[in-house]
Amino acid sequence: MDKEAQSCSTHLIDGDGTFNAVGLVNFIKQVKLGECGLSYAVVAIMGPQSSGKSTLLNHLFFTNFKEMDAYRGRSQTTKGIWIARCAGIEPCTIVMDLEGTDGRERGEDDTAFEKQSALFALAVSDIVLINMWCHDIGREQAANKPLLKTVFQVMLRLFSPRKTTLMFVIRDKTRTPLENLEPVLREDIQKIWDSVPKPEAHKHTPLSEFFNVQVVALSSYEEKEEQFKEQVASLRQKFFQSIAPGGLAGDRRGVVPASGFSFSTQQIWEVIKENKDLDLPAHKVMVATVRCEEIANEKYSSFVSNEDWLELEEVVQSHLVPCFGKKLCSLLYNCLYSYEEEATYFEDSVRSAKRKQLEEKLLQLVQPAYQLMLEHIRSETLNNFKKALTDALNGGQGFAVAVRDCTTKFITLFDEQCQDADVKHANWDSVKVRAKFSSDLDSHIAEVRTTKLSELTSLYESKLKEALYGPVESLLEGANDDTWPAIRKLFSRVTETTVSEFSFALSGFELDEQEKEDMVSKLENFARGLVEGKTREEAAKVLYHMKERFTSIFNHDNDSMPRVWTGKEDIRTITKTARSSSLKLLSVLAAIRLDEETDTIGDTLVLALVDPKKNNSKSTTDPLASSTWKEVPATKTLISPVQCKTLWNQFQRETEYTITQAIASQEANKRNNNWLPPPWAIAAMVILGFNEFMTLLRNPLWLLLIFVSYLLLKALWVQLDISGEFRNGALPGILSLTTKFLPTVTNLLRKLAEEGQTPVNNNASRNNSDFPQQSRTFQGNNSGVSSTASSEVIMGNGMEYTSPQK
Repeated sequence: MDKEAQSCSTHLIDGDGTFNAVGLVNFIKQVKLGECGLSYAVVAIMGPQSSGKSTLLNHLFFTNFKEMDAYRGRSQTTKGIWIARCAGIEPCTIVMDLEGTDGRERGEDDTAFEKQSALFALAVSDIVLINMWCHDIGREQAANKPLLKTVFQVMLRLFSPRKTTLMFVIRDKTRTPLENLEPVLREDIQKIWDSVPKPEAHKHTPLSEFFNVQVVALSSYEEKEEQFKEQVASLRQKFFQSIAPGGLAGDRRGVVPASGFSFSTQQIWEVIKENKDLDLPAHKVMVATVRCEEIANEKYSSFVSNEDWLELEEVVQSHLVPCFGKKLCSLLYNCLYSYEEEATYFEDSVRSAKRKQLEEKLLQLVQPAYQLMLEHIRSETLNNFKKALTDALNGGQGFAVAVRDCTTKFITLFDEQCQDADVKHANWDSVKVRAKFSSDLDSHIAEVRTTKLSELTSLYESKLKEALYGPVESLLEGANDDTWPAIRKLFSRVTETTVSEFSFALSGFELDEQEKEDMVSKLENFARGLVEGKTREEAAKVLYHMKERFTSIFNHDNDSMPRVWTGKEDIRTITKTARSSSLKLLSVLAAIRLDEETDTIGDTLVLALVDPKKNNSKSTTDPLASSTWKEVPATKTLISPVQCKTLWNQFQRETEYTITQAIASQEANKRNNNWLPPPWAIAAMVILGFNEFMTLLRNPLWLLLIFVSYLLLKALWVQLDISGEFRNGALPGILSLTTKFLPTVTNLLRKLAEEGQTPVNNNASRNNSDFPQQSRTFQGNNSGVSSTASSEVIMGNGMEYTSPQK
């Protein structure tokens, strides 16, 4: 669908003034205006006939209004009022094309429809485009100024004026800058507005209160078509989001919801069509009416400018005014008495009616000051009440007593001040303000009461938390058979003391028994919830606590010293003790036992998990195959039997490594301590090696050869670090030794060769000095030989070889 087809142009009002209600309903359905709510705008265009209004709308909003055929001559093209939707503009924008003014078809005297259609456009539209020729600026008729003057006057009388944007579109702009044309137009519009008679309520209202005036200029469509289109395209951008703040119609008022647009426009047109001149009253009544109204207006203006009134009005803006009622009554009486003196000879009914109107206007004028005075009284008295109540409470006075005393005092003060501000000419009363004041007092009292009770409750709750939280946590971490009795004793003692202090503190509020019992009950429940909550928190970490306890008992002796696994410890017994202690912790955290009720959780866990053989029951059913414990309510169950079994299995799996490490440590320690071969091996060595031993004794050279070989092998062992190489496995150790063996042997031979080339004297001296040492080394035990060999290898890596010394 093209843009022109989307406009759905409809003939809203024909040339005879007939409203097309059916067509408007169909139009609203086609453009879905009823779904827009308040998010829509209405644009209308006014201007002389054949001034290019339809052409401007079609280029500006992509509508399809009928345009004048210039080749056929200048004549009326648009009759009545047409309506269409602006294509491609958000929010939904409706445009009305009005019949041109000053047309020869209607003649000079038939201007009623022009005025009615213009008034209709101003009453319905948010934005009104006034199309005019550039060369007509300054001309009275061409600029539609008489028409606007009439429309303004009638509009103010018929409707509550709405904020409308008047956009003057200057066509066929000449060389005269827009900056010079715009001030002339704005001055003309202001003069029209100033000359229009207005109701009293809007007598001093500026034009900007009801209208936003904007001026734009466009080039000639026929002579500069491309420039015209560019300017229109730029102007089109102003209509996007026109109702948003800062938009063309951003400050509009009195918007009719889109669903009521059809009925609203139809009713407005009917009112405009039926409007007639009012019948003039009788001459006498007319004179009395005019004169009395003039006198009343003079007295009203005099009162408004009265210095005493202005001073009183200014002072009451900021604070209380003593004797406010007397001062205001005196001013009103003087004004009304002056009116009576000047209007005494006019007709009574008119004079009395105008006096009543004057009195109502005066009272309407001074009522805001009276209301402001009452508000000052209420606000100041309320602030004083708050301060007095706070001081009384801070001084240690009971809450209920302080509230009664302050309430009585300040309500009496409020009534006295309201009576002082009373205006006798009006039937105003301060009942509503007094009710508001009483409500404010009650609200503040309730707020303070709630705050104080909340602070008191929080204070004792914090005391309970301080007294229970840490001790309960400590007792649960050291779980044993006396844990829950100790917790119950602590809970009872702390709760009883705190509740007693709390009840005494509540006595100053004079609460009824039920409310007091409820608060005490809540505090007791808080204490219970604190213990239960801490228990649940610890139960959630039961596996961690079990492992910590097992590790602590397993790895430390009774004196809390770390265990050294020498091989003498009974790991089985230690493991059983540590597991039993961990199981005790699990049984303590399995349920909440604040009430003195017995259960069999501990025995069940022992029989099912530690000593299943002791279970004398003939039943083959697993006692832990259940989701609840016997004699324990579900609300107090923290860890179900099934969960206990699961946790225990996980606990055993995660502690097996610790046990395995201990066993391995014992075995390693045993191996390290037993370095001698078995006795039978020693006996076999003595029997079978007797001949070889005797051979060595007969020939000491063999013994020397064996000793030297031992030293060399020991040096290679230390140099190659054979034990270290085999820590990573047999195969890696063999590969590493094969790569290091040959360089190490070569290094040792090189060192021996270097020693052989040293001078004989030095060798002799060194041998003499080293001989006793070598003798001592030879006579030493095996560990001494090993130490000497190690020293020789280590020193072999240095710059020169020296004999080992102790």
